[in-house]
This record gives sequence, structure tokens and C-alpha cells, in this order.
Amino acid sequence: MGLTNQSILLLVKAALTGALGGLLFGFDTAVIAGVTHSLQLQYALSEGQKGFTVAIALYGTVFGAIFSGPLGQKIGSRNALRVTGILYVVSAIGCAFAANWPMFLIFRFLGGLGIGGSSVLGPVYIAELAPAKWRGRMVGLFQINIVIGILAAYLSNAIVAHFALGAIEWRVQLGVGILPAALFLLMLLTAPHSSRWLVSQNRIDEATLILARMGSPDSRAEVDAMAEALRAEGGATQHSLFQSRYSKLIFLAVSIGLFNQLSGINAILYYLNDIFASAGFSSVSSNVQAVVIGLANLLATLLGISIIDRVGRKALLLTGAIGCGLALSGVAWVFYTNSHLGLLLPLLVGFIIFFAVSQGAVIWVYLSEVFPTNVRSKGQSLGSSTHWIANGIIANAFPYIAVYSRALPFAFFAVMMAVQFFTVLFLYPETKGQTLEGMQAHLGLH
Repeated sequence: MGLTNQSILLLVKAALTGALGGLLFGFDTAVIAGVTHSLQLQYALSEGQKGFTVAIALYGTVFGAIFSGPLGQKIGSRNALRVTGILYVVSAIGCAFAANWPMFLIFRFLGGLGIGGSSVLGPVYIAELAPAKWRGRMVGLFQINIVIGILAAYLSNAIVAHFALGAIEWRVQLGVGILPAALFLLMLLTAPHSSRWLVSQNRIDEATLILARMGSPDSRAEVDAMAEALRAEGGATQHSLFQSRYSKLIFLAVSIGLFNQLSGINAILYYLNDIFASAGFSSVSSNVQAVVIGLANLLATLLGISIIDRVGRKALLLTGAIGCGLALSGVAWVFYTNSHLGLLLPLLVGFIIFFAVSQGAVIWVYLSEVFPTNVRSKGQSLGSSTHWIANGIIANAFPYIAVYSRALPFAFFAVMMAVQFFTVLFLYPETKGQTLEGMQAHLGLH
């Protein structure tokens, strides 16, 4: 029996609600690109302090990612997502009205907690709701919303800058984030719990009802399968991730989180305006070119999500590593030779396209599906924490290294893409088409 229109609507609505956390994730991480120069002038920041101002939210994401996994396991991903929504709202208001630099840092850190939390909880929530054959595309909604958020940040920065608001311009650019944060909180008020989490809490009747509403042809049988998977893992009370039997999964989570950032993606997104400025572009053209890159990011992500369940996760990662590596090598060459600066935009667009189709589309899907139910939130938390720790280190170091050599960071990122290619080729299993309950056998855990 297929899904009814009503069940599809409920499933998509719940998935979109979880994925909206991705939009806030993208908006809050990218909006800083348009205000770094203004913040530097407003608070008389050195290059090091500017790097710390960008990175402070990323340090918040590390803590958010670490603690949101256990929180989601305890109170459910839906309720934990509500906490992240509150953090987003408070952060946007606080940053827009910050009276001084320390106050700004505090509110950016709170926003980072929300970003880290939603990066763990959003994909887990969607994965535990979605049917196996749709899971890649539905968890992919989270990544689509991230890049929509990035594009929205670049667009809103450009639009606000067009009005030349002077000293309050950066405050308005940051304050725009209040609107999607409030919408996220409102949507979460009617979102259901994950049926798998309900089973882990022995709330069997509620889980059965939610599955039936989502269009399950035999909701009771699905609940029984989830309960059996939990029993095989030692029951709902066992939540230890760091066991030898999970060593392969831990490697996959840590490595995919690291490689995602060692591509240089977030350093490039955070300092995009500065990168173009260093190549001689004006502030206005930098904003416009950031929008072009944000649009390319969105279109390529839509392509990646549309083919992820057919092509598979591994093939996309391999293709992306090659394309990203070549584009990054080209950027390094442009800066090293200080010539052909007109190639900078097409090379960065090429990099964004290959990244979005591959790592951008795959990371949150892969992390959400390789771990068993009663350690899934913690596994997602581990991979996400690794991602954010690497992100914070790279974002903090990028301005220092770029002052010494504009080419060096991009050359390093290109080398890391070569390392990723061979790691994925020899060590990563394909996970497409597997049910979450069947994934353990597929990955050799039985």
C-alpha cells in the first residue's frame, strides 16, 4: 500500500520543520561574511580578534553538538530542537543590539550552541521519520535548507547594504535572522515526536499511531522491528557509543566530519567578501559575487539531493573530492601567481558546485544513517562535533595564514581532497537503500 496524500503531507511537514533548523544553521553561519569589516571598524578589532569573532560561534557549535546528542536521546529530537530555536531567537536579538564586543561574542556563542544542536538533531529527527527509499532525499532537505540559509544571508546582506544605512547597517543585517528563528519555533509546536524515539521510551502506542499517520502499511510490524533492533543493541537504557564494535562507525563519523571542513568550505564562506577584496574587488561587487556563489551552492545541492538515492553516497564523495581538489588548486595558482584574477569567481563557483553535489549533500545523510537507534544521536553528535571543532580551528587560523600567503590555505585544502579521495575509495561502505534497522547487518555489526 502506498502513502496517501495526507500521510505524505504530514511526513513532508515534519521533515521540513526539522530541516528549517538547517536554514537557520546556514543563515547564522554565513551572515557574518557581510559584517566582518563593519565589526572590525565598530570594535577596533585586530586581525586576530576578527578571526576570534568569526570563530566564537563555531566554538559554541562544538558544545551544542556535544550536548545535544544526549539531550535528544533523553527528551526526543523534537523537544531538543525547540531549545535550539530559542537559542537562535535570543542570539539574533542580542547580536543586533550588542552594546560592546564582549556582549556580541556572548550572543554569537549562544547562536553557535543552536547551530551545533540543530546540526545533530535535525538530520536525526528527519531520518527517524523517513521511509528508507526516501531517507536520503528527505534528510537532504536539511542540507538544502542550509544552502538556502547561506544564500538568504548573502542576499539579505546585499539588499541591506544597498540602502546604505551607515552605522546601523551591520545590526540590521544580523537582526534579519530573528524572522526565520521565530518561524522555526512556531512550526515545532505542531511537529510530532520521532516514532523510533518513542519506541526507545517504551511509548509503543504513540509510536504506532504516528507511523500510521505517516502512511505506514503495517505500523505495528514496524514498531516491533524497531523494538527488536533496540533489544539487539542491549535495550533502550544502553547508550554507550565508545565500544569496540562501533569503532568502524566512529571512524566514519570522525573522518567525514573532518574532510568536510578540510575542504575549506566554511573558511571560504565566512571570508568570501575578504577573499574577493584581497583580489581587488570592491565591497559592492564582493556582495554580488557572494550571492552568485550562494545561488550556485543551492542549485548544486538540489542536484546532489535529487540523485543521492540513485547514485549513492560513495560515488558522490569520490566525484566531489576530484572536482574540489582541481578547483582549489586553481585558486591557489591564481593567488600564487597574482595573475588571471578574473578566474577567481568561476573557480570558486566550480568548487562550490562540486562540494555541494558531494560532501554537502552526503554528510548529514551519512551521519544520520550509519549508527544504531539507541546511539544514533550520540553518533551524529560525534561526527558533528568533529566537523565544528575543525571548522573553528580553520576559521580562526585562516586570516593569519592568508596574510602570510593567500595561496597557501587553498593549496592545503586541495591536498586534503586528494587524501579524502583515497580514504573514501578504500574505507567507506555504500549505505543507499538500507533500512535503519538493517544497516547494522549491512555494516557488519552482527
